[in-house]
Amino acid sequence: MIKSSTISKSKFIFVAAVMLWIKTYIVYKTSFDIKIENLMQEFILLINPLSFLLLFFGISFFMKPKKRNKFIIFASLLSSFVLFANVVFYRFFNDFLTLPVLFQTSNMGDLGTSITGNLKITDPLLFIDVVILILLNKYKPSFTIAEVITKKERRSYFILVAVIFFLNLGLAEAQRPQLLTRTFDREMLVKNIGTYNYQIYDIVLQSKSSAQRALADSSSFIDIENYLKANQKDPGENFGIAEGKNVVVISMESLQSFVINETIDGEEITPFLNEFIKESYYFDNFYHQTGQGKTSDSEFLLENSLYPLGRGAVFFTHASNEYTATPEIIKEHGYYSSVLHANNKTFWNRDIMYDSLGYDQFYDIESYEVTEENSIGWGLKDIDFFEQSIDLLKSQPQPYYSKFITLTNHFPFELEEEDKMVNEYTSNSRTLNRYFPTVRYMDESIKLFFDRLKEEGMYENTIFVLYGDHYGISENHNKAMAQFLGKEEITPFDSIQLQRVPLIIHIPGVTDVNPQVVSDVSGQIDLKPTILSLLGMDLKNDVHFGHDLFSKDRLPFTVLRDGSFITEKYVFTKNTCYDRTTGEETESSFCEPYMEKAGLELDYSDEIIYGDLLRFYNGTSYTEPIPEEFKE
Repeated sequence: MIKSSTISKSKFIFVAAVMLWIKTYIVYKTSFDIKIENLMQEFILLINPLSFLLLFFGISFFMKPKKRNKFIIFASLLSSFVLFANVVFYRFFNDFLTLPVLFQTSNMGDLGTSITGNLKITDPLLFIDVVILILLNKYKPSFTIAEVITKKERRSYFILVAVIFFLNLGLAEAQRPQLLTRTFDREMLVKNIGTYNYQIYDIVLQSKSSAQRALADSSSFIDIENYLKANQKDPGENFGIAEGKNVVVISMESLQSFVINETIDGEEITPFLNEFIKESYYFDNFYHQTGQGKTSDSEFLLENSLYPLGRGAVFFTHASNEYTATPEIIKEHGYYSSVLHANNKTFWNRDIMYDSLGYDQFYDIESYEVTEENSIGWGLKDIDFFEQSIDLLKSQPQPYYSKFITLTNHFPFELEEEDKMVNEYTSNSRTLNRYFPTVRYMDESIKLFFDRLKEEGMYENTIFVLYGDHYGISENHNKAMAQFLGKEEITPFDSIQLQRVPLIIHIPGVTDVNPQVVSDVSGQIDLKPTILSLLGMDLKNDVHFGHDLFSKDRLPFTVLRDGSFITEKYVFTKNTCYDRTTGEETESSFCEPYMEKAGLELDYSDEIIYGDLLRFYNGTSYTEPIPEEFKE
């Protein structure tokens, strides 16, 4: 199809494409944990970078010969940078970059330690092909000389590119039907269409989502209203049990449930929380449901009972939307709302988003005295943060709803020796090793905070909600995690179980008299309706996907942002159904009844956000009859 003369005229292009192709495949195999199930999937993984690279370098055919080689070097550098950025991002987040994440530039200054903590001494090798191209262009002009390409030769070249692309897409579609319409799993997309094609696809998705708001109208909300109404549950027996009390919510940075009641060298990792659980409601099958927005996603779930987006962070992409958030609802009941977080107000675009959510006050880093002595890693140490927050809390009108966001237990889990109360772990993962001392430090900071609240007489009239915001240890550390848990390996089922985070609800005079461990499957989507129900606030006409965790007729079901879900008996992830009791694979038919519900909830939530549909909602009761297909 393509003549040898064209290849001869384009040696520089083909050398550049082949080097980047081979490099990308090596990165796939060494830097990304991409599951390969058969030889066909391996073949697809091998060829998927090729069509994009040939197309991108082929643009040079339309340039004058003098500029062609410079463009090829630039194209190789740009492609290598995209690959490098994905490698660094994947090392911590176990995920691939999306366009909205790239635009979160206001976070970059604060992300410094996280980024440098994920760099490796071998990373410059990702640009070795660019260096080779520069040297060839400078010292081998006979090899890199750019000749005129005829229209016929260009046509043959791009026909070859099209053939490779459609071969790749056809094989991928055979392996994974509806590949491009089921976008929850970025690993699946990268595995089948490649890193570079995925980035282009992501740009298309971003353009599509931007158009959704302009095209949306009130009719777009009808099916969603019907679904939510059909799945609405009556409040639980604890409705109104904390009516009129102050609310303190503590977002515990990167805290996963596997550390609860565990020890390091005989020392408890979370001694305070272990005891606190004994006088509280503790939910031991509570899952985080965050996406790329991490802590900001957990806040979004908490305040709205909507799912975060699968790409980017809602706090950045849709901060100007209309929401029916918790701070706005409780304001109607006389509550004052605030957030206390010793970080820059622009990080995660919080200063804009908090206004949209209806918060009265944001106590950011300017409200705290931060010095070199009382800060480390991401900023003010948790003990100092809580200590300095007491006076801020006392200055607020009551009743108040105040959210505290901790910092110390944040990757890369830095802590000075004098602050370490347990030893580091010993494994091949420096990240996991350093995780335990920072968890212990956060636990101590919460203990001291409660001691001060009691001293100040601020404890008895307050309901406390403590929850882990997202995972701290990604799947990239599975070998070390298996060692800590005493397992041979971490399976996909185990990975889902590791997405459990603590949820502790403490009501003085109630939970200390009658503590409970609640083992029903639940998630962060349920926080808003649970908190408001405990406060005695009616949510019949509110838009939310979660349920009061004390409701007797609540379905034990939680869907994660990647489309995985957990039910009372089964776990579905990586296109596989697992028995929740044994952790073994089981028939997919057992999970099928929940698949549509999982997809529907994520899709409907996305529609609300992308279309800004809550601007059409006036908070009145539903008047239309509910179609049967929406009823559980």
